[in-house]
Amino acid sequence: MSEKVRSMFADIASDYDRVNTVLSFGIHHVWRNRTIAESGVAAGQSVLDCATGTGDLAIAFKKAVGPEGYVLGTDFCAPMIEPAPDKAKKEGLEIDFEVADAMDLPYEDNRFDLASISFGIRNVDDPVQALREMARVVKPGGKVVVLEFGQPKGLMKFPYELYSQHIMPTVGGWLSGNRDAYTYLPKTSAAFPAGDKFLSLMDESKMFATRKAISLTGGISYIYLGVVAE
Repeated sequence: MSEKVRSMFADIASDYDRVNTVLSFGIHHVWRNRTIAESGVAAGQSVLDCATGTGDLAIAFKKAVGPEGYVLGTDFCAPMIEPAPDKAKKEGLEIDFEVADAMDLPYEDNRFDLASISFGIRNVDDPVQALREMARVVKPGGKVVVLEFGQPKGLMKFPYELYSQHIMPTVGGWLSGNRDAYTYLPKTSAAFPAGDKFLSLMDESKMFATRKAISLTGGISYIYLGVVAE
């Protein structure tokens, strides 16, 4: 991970949850719940959530796997992950959190039933390597689940571009004090491979027996599901 990206996330960490809720109008909670549902995760399973940030997806997975299941949330930026343990404890959940890079995970092969990453894979230096690492630590037949922004088409295209390129940097900068971060984030979303193009990255990793993409909110975001090859 580049130090520039790490520093940017460290700078906005304290405002991250609040700004996300405002900028997404809360729809990211809907996307997160849909991700859990589409993942097919079951009670008692083990989950690794990469780029966990302040822990929201890890918390949602822990609720799904229950007390007998296990969830480990990781992030490459220590300040981003600092609020996560307290958030989990306030909900009465036991979740482990560690600092780790998605491109070089310090975990053994075949450890987890599922690995996930939400709105983080576009920020890694090598997305294919991150996919390989996530698949490596998942048991054969398990899943890698990616939630990421896309580029909507049709009627959604123009208003979304207007919002993400102009309104989001202004509002995000005002709320967080870091306009550059909220200029960078939508810029990377607009440039990152989405839909079939991201599926091609999954194919390039040569780690998945099957993979599919699920469009959300007219293509503003996507869920990608890959079944790890035997």
